[in-house]
Amino acid sequence: MLRGTLLVLLCLAVGFISSMYQTDALIEWYPYLAKSALSPSPIVFPIVWGILYILMGISAAFVFSPKLPNTREKRRTIRLFWIQLALNFMWSILFFYFMSPGWALIDIFFLDLVVVLYFMTAFKVHKWAAYLYIPYILWLTLATYLNIFIVMFN
Repeated sequence: MLRGTLLVLLCLAVGFISSMYQTDALIEWYPYLAKSALSPSPIVFPIVWGILYILMGISAAFVFSPKLPNTREKRRTIRLFWIQLALNFMWSILFFYFMSPGWALIDIFFLDLVVVLYFMTAFKVHKWAAYLYIPYILWLTLATYLNIFIVMFN
């Protein structure tokens, strides 16, 4: 239980810390970009990301459980979890802090790949750990499209 709570808090902390790097860009830069008609309202982003970070932490808690055997798939899934969390954090820094949608797009392509790999390996370790990543995969699909749109039209 404690492990799960700590992992959820860690994921939320990553989201919170990355959001601190977004403040200026959200006021001075992002509102003036050409955005897709599919862009959600700005209020949607923190709500969705908060939910996704909670789901990530719960998923990780399932995978990190000492009750599961320490298999190669489990170790790979744990590595993929840390990689996706780092790529997730870096996307916000690249996109908002450095105001570089192009570099952020490269990051999100890798993030998409790693999250799908996490899903596939987590499925072998703990099915619910994988299922909890489905909303994340769907949101990343939209986020990737929105990032592509911004690169193309700005």
